[in-house]
Amino acid sequence: MKLKMRKLVLIMMMCLAALSSYSCAQSDEPVTQVSGKKILVAYFSWGGTTKRLAEEIASLTGGDLFSIETVTPYPTDYTPCTEVAKEELEKGIRPPLKDVVKNMDDYDTLIIGSPIWGGLLSSPVKSFLSGYDLSGKKILPFCTHGGSGTAQSVDNIRKLCPHAEILLFMAVKLQTLGMK
Repeated sequence: MKLKMRKLVLIMMMCLAALSSYSCAQSDEPVTQVSGKKILVAYFSWGGTTKRLAEEIASLTGGDLFSIETVTPYPTDYTPCTEVAKEELEKGIRPPLKDVVKNMDDYDTLIIGSPIWGGLLSSPVKSFLSGYDLSGKKILPFCTHGGSGTAQSVDNIRKLCPHAEILLFMAVKLQTLGMK
């Protein structure tokens, strides 16, 4: 599983490097210094899969890692968690978060990770994105899913961040990582 995840992340990072070099002309700067600013890898993870992928991405890019956590944790059992998530999605609830990125202006590239819940971006990630003015930032989303692909999550991000530049989106199916 670790090797498969590493290959997927490497592909994403090659795309990031290609895009950053394309948009920034030729530069000897590492990928972590796109346009002279830093990369933030922010993620929400319920079962640990998105967290592992985010850690791998941060390791490969040298980006700063930020865990999106809700004030009230989600149930640890699957079915009760899906019930809470379903209610949040149906009612448009954006749960309060434990912490914020205090220096968001220091970053111009945001790599954001989320599980796909009910075909949508998870509510904690919606809370995170709606809490900042991300105008002009480059956003590279990635998601983990059980079979839905990106579903409506790209549209969710575009609506929450209308003045950001969405560069590419990576969807990782759990079975690809050897998980159910």
